[in-house]
Amino acid sequence: MPRTDRGSAVPRRSRRLNAADVEQVFREEYGRAVAVLVRRFGDIDVAEEAVQDAFVEALRRWPDSGIPPSPAGRIITTARNRAVDRLRREASRADRHAQAALLHAAAEPRDEGAVKDERLRLIFTCCHPALAPAAQVALTLRLLGGLTTTEIARAFLVPEVTMAQRIVRAKGKIRDAGIPYRVPAEEDLQARVRAVLAVIYLVFNEGYTASSGESLIREDLATEAIRLGRIVAELMPREPDATGLLALMLLIHARRQARVGADGNLVLLVDQDHSL
Repeated sequence: MPRTDRGSAVPRRSRRLNAADVEQVFREEYGRAVAVLVRRFGDIDVAEEAVQDAFVEALRRWPDSGIPPSPAGRIITTARNRAVDRLRREASRADRHAQAALLHAAAEPRDEGAVKDERLRLIFTCCHPALAPAAQVALTLRLLGGLTTTEIARAFLVPEVTMAQRIVRAKGKIRDAGIPYRVPAEEDLQARVRAVLAVIYLVFNEGYTASSGESLIREDLATEAIRLGRIVAELMPREPDATGLLALMLLIHARRQARVGADGNLVLLVDQDHSL
């Protein structure tokens, strides 16, 4: 999908919608929808494919019908239904993986543990010690940061094909090793916090200076990174790196209105309006 500037409010039924309007909702809601479905089905690929199918359906319907009052809820509901339908078809062919995902979806929700936020819980889940640190960061950026493989590759300064392979291998290791989708106990959070903070930093960095697209700043990503950073700092108040990262993001984000001129170009620090 093409990128778009999210500076304006989400468009409603007041005018005819286009692909860019649906892309705005995609940027806002993709990570949340994937997080909800991963928890429901216990499978990254099932969740991603279902959410992508739901947005394809939205792209087909919403330009005529308008964005619904709760776009996230509609996307999650559509994606859940698509996933269940797909898994039932595959389970009927004695696909044990599909059968397992259906059983996972039918089970009662597990205790949320120490982390209450859906997206942050999935970040901690993906940052499992069995995965290499670079794979942890890349996978969570893909799932929750709303970043494309190209954007993630630029953040890591590696070729796109290398990053694509890294993400596929990370998913495969989670699947083949049976890594559970659960929140670590509080005493185990410390072992994963560095990778989690790296993810949050890179999401913020992509928002601070977007690697592609027409807008220099993606305020949605920067704001989401700060929101997650606050949760980690509250969750682990004695973790200095969490407090330091949050302070750094807030300090840098405070200049966002002064960094870009009316023409959309970068304004050098010496020329920025400090009153902003």
